[in-house]
Amino acid sequence: MDISKPSVIPLFLAFFLVFSNLSLTLAEDRCYSHFFAFGDSIIDNGNWLHYARPPGPVALLPYGETFFKHPTGRFSNGRLIIDFICEALHIPYLTPYLAGNTSEDFQFGANFAVGGATALNQAYFKKRGLQVMFTPYSLGTQIRWFEKLLKLLGSSDAERKEIASTSLFLMGEIGGNDYNQPFFQNRPIEEIRTYVPDVINAIGASANDLIKLGAKTIVVPGNFPIGCVPGFLTLFQTNNSSEYDQYGCLRWANEFAEYHNTALKAKLRQLSERNPGVTLIYADYYGATLEYTENPAKYGFEDVIDACCGAGGPYNVNLMINCGLNGSHACPDPAKYLSWDGLHLTEQAYKYIAHDILEGPYADPSILAQCKCH
Repeated sequence: MDISKPSVIPLFLAFFLVFSNLSLTLAEDRCYSHFFAFGDSIIDNGNWLHYARPPGPVALLPYGETFFKHPTGRFSNGRLIIDFICEALHIPYLTPYLAGNTSEDFQFGANFAVGGATALNQAYFKKRGLQVMFTPYSLGTQIRWFEKLLKLLGSSDAERKEIASTSLFLMGEIGGNDYNQPFFQNRPIEEIRTYVPDVINAIGASANDLIKLGAKTIVVPGNFPIGCVPGFLTLFQTNNSSEYDQYGCLRWANEFAEYHNTALKAKLRQLSERNPGVTLIYADYYGATLEYTENPAKYGFEDVIDACCGAGGPYNVNLMINCGLNGSHACPDPAKYLSWDGLHLTEQAYKYIAHDILEGPYADPSILAQCKCH
């Protein structure tokens, strides 16, 4: 398949046609002309289905069971952060880039995120002797896809600048898979820390590319508290109790995520100083998720350490049997769980995160506050 000119029939065509009749009404309510998203499986809503052969468990129930009632390519039981942002901004759910063909498919925006995507390209990891485990559609590739789509949506430089300047951009979370590859291949954390500046520079360069194209509002999330992720807890479990905090999370893994996030915030401050008139919003996925982990009852969670969907074992994560495969099962009420499959969150968790970056306090300025000023 020619990725530069996708020929796949849109997966969400029927759904999209329903909304297309509402476009004039929605246009009056929208404070952004379009919404464009980049990243990995945290916000991929279907690109993986059109790229991966075979697509794997994400194409099977119980993925998608809660809201859509069938698998959609989302790595969760229901809606993702981008879906809740779309709802808040009165924009129909985004069409995955690989599922569209014409400008009509993308009249409200597009999602370029692909499950397994990295900030750095595959050559970077091969040079370090790593087995390349994930998709070649890195952040740089996704930015190039956007450039091609922008030419489809706008017939002149002025029109394309206008589209970019009036759109909302969500970049990530991205970078987590850049670290997952060496983590999952047992590379020492001292080595993996040396990757951080390169990952941050790649994210910064992509944000800068969007700014050059005319973008004025870009949301860039940080990494999650990976030390609380059931998959990490299973892979790196230890009898040394001192490695865990009072909530059962791995201290060293969360400290690594904080190291990445600190560097990312510094890069965004640097870009802001160089680009007056551009709003770069840091979305604190780390702080939001840690809040739910430390105060689960406040948010209706009964289990924040185990996966809802798994095949048993510690943290309900079996590294040999993924959610969706024979031998796995989903919990009866995913809304009471923070983690869906050991690596991705439940719809309920994503709903809270979306709320906290739309209205605060885990984005400054919040998206809706910025929207009102737009």
